[in-house]
Amino acid sequence: MASGKEQEQQGFKQAKCVKVHGPIIVGAGPSGLAAAACLSQQGVPSIILEKSDCIASLWQQRTYDRLKLHLPKQFCELPLLGFPANFPKYPTKSQFISYMESYASHFNIHPKFNQAVRKAEYDRVKGIWRVQTEHLEYHSRWLIAATGENAEPLIPQIVGYGKFKGTILHTSEYNSGSKFKNQRVLVIGCGNSGMEVSLDLCRHNAIPHMVVHVLPREMFGMSTFGVAMALLKWLPLRLVDKLLLLVANLTLGNTDQLGLKRPKTGPIELKNVTGKTPVLDVGALSQIKSGKIKVMEGVKEITKNGSVKFVDGQEREFESIILATGYKSNVPTWLEGCDFFTKDGMPKTPFPQGWKGENGLYTVGFTRRGLLGTASDAVKIAHDIAGEREAAKESIRSCNSHVIIHLDHDGAK
Repeated sequence: MASGKEQEQQGFKQAKCVKVHGPIIVGAGPSGLAAAACLSQQGVPSIILEKSDCIASLWQQRTYDRLKLHLPKQFCELPLLGFPANFPKYPTKSQFISYMESYASHFNIHPKFNQAVRKAEYDRVKGIWRVQTEHLEYHSRWLIAATGENAEPLIPQIVGYGKFKGTILHTSEYNSGSKFKNQRVLVIGCGNSGMEVSLDLCRHNAIPHMVVHVLPREMFGMSTFGVAMALLKWLPLRLVDKLLLLVANLTLGNTDQLGLKRPKTGPIELKNVTGKTPVLDVGALSQIKSGKIKVMEGVKEITKNGSVKFVDGQEREFESIILATGYKSNVPTWLEGCDFFTKDGMPKTPFPQGWKGENGLYTVGFTRRGLLGTASDAVKIAHDIAGEREAAKESIRSCNSHVIIHLDHDGAK
């Protein structure tokens, strides 16, 4: 009787094989759609494998109702097709989903849904990528990992996690504060989602735990991000960071007094190095100043009686805990035999060179620079693969012409 491992190997071999004449794209989020659209423009066919039943599943199934883009729409457009002109400066969740669906329709992109990739591995003998789903095995010269850096919820390690007697959920399961009316809710997180969920919950006595880098959403009537991008064309990054912090201090005041301690690293450098997005205030700060949202020190542990103990010694009880702790890459769970990614599922080579690996492997959505980085990488990948395909065709044409010339010579004899 075959062992479990042998049965798995046999299943891999017995799976029905599908030859793909273009790249296999894993993930039908913004990154996968952008890659497919750019490839289509270059005349390169592709196939998208998506584990869920829709495009942009993070946005459609795992985001809260009040979510809006944190950056102006011109910084969040995918290649080749912008947002509708009538969309507001900061599109809502439903508007962004509508844009994604229109984008897929415009470029005739039809992902294969409910196709969770179990394993992807490069076959060095055949020179192809073998990508296995539950019932099929896809073969291609190229593989594009487009699952991105926000594929799976990131659940922190909290001492005593299992002792909490109330509800613990990640923001991927949070829709609105209506379910938490009159509850004491602790929001654990250090980003925009933590601030926004806290704002959504403030009338229900939410008590967020936040260690954030707060910037005003707009400066001088322009988006803070837009001002930063304009300044970076002329000034060094660290000088721009200092200017942003100066304006933030003038606009927001001394947030340290509210318990919001700012890191020493500037907001742009912090984003580039760690991937952490500076928090752009959308109204939560005024609620913190008024005392409706309370800022706590970091969580030390959940005690044996189910209360939460903080690093400053305070101990309080809550009905619910919401983890606004972000997401992580899931590449290590399905990509095998590849040294291109770190154990955290991020390319070892940093932006702007992390889009291309070896043996036809590409990545999109791992730049730590949001949709701007996604758009940049998608364009590069499409040009590179189109160039390879054209070079291969030229090589075949050259070989065929040599054969014809050789046959002509033989005939002349």
